[in-house]
Amino acid sequence: MNQQVFKAKKKAAASGHRLLKKKADALKAKFRDYAKAIAATKGNMAQDTKDAFFSLTAATYAAGDFSGKVREGNMVARIRVGAGVDNVAGVKLPVFTEIETGAVGQESLGLIGGGSKIAQSKEKFNALLSSLIKLASLQTSFVTLDEAMKVTNRRVNALENVTIPHIEGILDYISRELDELEREDFTRLKKVQASKEERIKEEQKKKEAEAKGLKAAGIVPKSSNPIDLMGEEGEGDLLF
Repeated sequence: MNQQVFKAKKKAAASGHRLLKKKADALKAKFRDYAKAIAATKGNMAQDTKDAFFSLTAATYAAGDFSGKVREGNMVARIRVGAGVDNVAGVKLPVFTEIETGAVGQESLGLIGGGSKIAQSKEKFNALLSSLIKLASLQTSFVTLDEAMKVTNRRVNALENVTIPHIEGILDYISRELDELEREDFTRLKKVQASKEERIKEEQKKKEAEAKGLKAAGIVPKSSNPIDLMGEEGEGDLLF
């Protein structure tokens, strides 16, 4: 019974190990994709940041210092960040998305001069903000995925190096014990058979000794075999 129980445990552990191995492979492939995307986004952000601040310098040169007018105006967010969840092999990864609120910005900036430069600077910083949101989403998902990979790999290693070998060791022990019990039963049966044969031989010897004693005393023992009256050695025809 214990052997059947541990065989079922081994089968379940092997199935879990196989599924976790597939999950680890899927997470590893996604991890590499995120690493490549983060590297590409960071490489593009360097140029986006440079262009954005260069356009801000050009706008300040053309329109003067307009930071005070920006602070005095109606500060309404035109872009908000939404949070979602992406499921990768059972692991929930946070995903950030850019949401347009539809709010109208300060259109009075640059009326005196430098309006085109301010508009260009706004576009550059919008592109930089989009890159920042994308990088934040990738980086957060990357860290979450890394932790999930570590946990999955630890489980895979535990099943492969601890749980399954332990169950196999128990099954080997049970098999050895069952083989030993089988050998003991076989030995016991041989001893019983040998004892039975020995008893039969002793009884045969005793009967032979009794027969010899009776023969020496001149007593003919009665035959246990019935007389064949119809045989060749029997008497002649019987008349009734």
